[in-house]
Amino acid sequence: KATQGLANYIMQKGFASKGVAIEYDSRRMSPEFANEAALCLAANGIKAYIFESLRPTPELSYAVRKLGCIAGINITASHNPKEYNGYKAYWEDGAQLSLEQADLVSSYINATDIFDGVKRMDFDTAVAEGKIEIVGTVIDDAFIQNVTAQLVDKTAIPSIADDLKVVYTPLHGCGHRLVPEVLRLCGLKHLYTVGEQMVIDGNFPTVKSPNPEYPEALSLGVKLAEKVGSDLVLATDPDADRVGIMVRNSENKGTSYFLLALCITGKLIEAFPLPLPLE
Repeated sequence: KATQGLANYIMQKGFASKGVAIEYDSRRMSPEFANEAALCLAANGIKAYIFESLRPTPELSYAVRKLGCIAGINITASHNPKEYNGYKAYWEDGAQLSLEQADLVSSYINATDIFDGVKRMDFDTAVAEGKIEIVGTVIDDAFIQNVTAQLVDKTAIPSIADDLKVVYTPLHGCGHRLVPEVLRLCGLKHLYTVGEQMVIDGNFPTVKSPNPEYPEALSLGVKLAEKVGSDLVLATDPDADRVGIMVRNSENKGTSYFLLALCITGKLIEAFPLPLPLE
C-alpha cells in the first residue's frame, strides 16, 4: 500500500519513465518487503532497481543519483527496537522526501484500498521484462570510490598505519562488508572485527539495543579492543548511517574506553562527556 501510494505520486508528477532504487537492511523481513515494493513499482510501469543484498543507507542516497532515479525506498526501522521494521522514501536528490512531499504521498497511500487498490506482478516475469533490475557490485565500487575521495588528508592513516589498531562492529547490521573494505582502502592495516556481531541478524542477539550511542552496545567491541590493544572502537547502527566512536582512556581511570562521539554520514551530532561508564 505504501509503495502504491508512492507510485501514484510519481505517476501524477509525470516521472513514471524514471526508476526507483530499493535498498534494505538486516531487520526482520526486510528482503521480503523490498521485493514486494519492487513488484508493486514494476506492475505500475516504474522500473525498480533492487540491491542483491542488504546495503548501508548512505549507498541508497548515492544509488538514486547514480542511476538517475526519481525516488528511492529503504526498508529499515533505523534506531527503533528489533520488533519493528519501517519504510523510508527518498527523492531524486538523494534526500528523504520533504514534509510537503511526504504529506502528498501519505494522501495517496490513505486513498489506496489495501485489498484491490495495489498492483503487483510476478518477480521472475518482471526481471525478464526488464521492469526489475538487480543491482550489485558496480554501484558498490562507484560508491566506495566516492567515499574514499572524501578523505581530508589521505596521508593521515597510512602515516600511522603500522601502529594504529581499530576494532569495528556493525552490530549485526549492513555495515559488515563495506565499512571494513573502506577502512582498509584508506590505509588501515590493523582492523579487528567483532565476530559475534558480524553475523547478520535482525534479532540483534548480542545487544539490548543496536544503537551506537549506547556504550553497552559496544561492550563486545571494548572487550576485543582490550585484548588486542586497540586505539579506537567503531560501531555502526543496523542501517549503517550512524557511527559511535570509542577511544582508549590513556589515564586508565574507570573504564578503559569512553564514548567520544556519535556521527551521522560524517556529521558530528553529539559529543559525550568523558569518561562515560559502560554500564
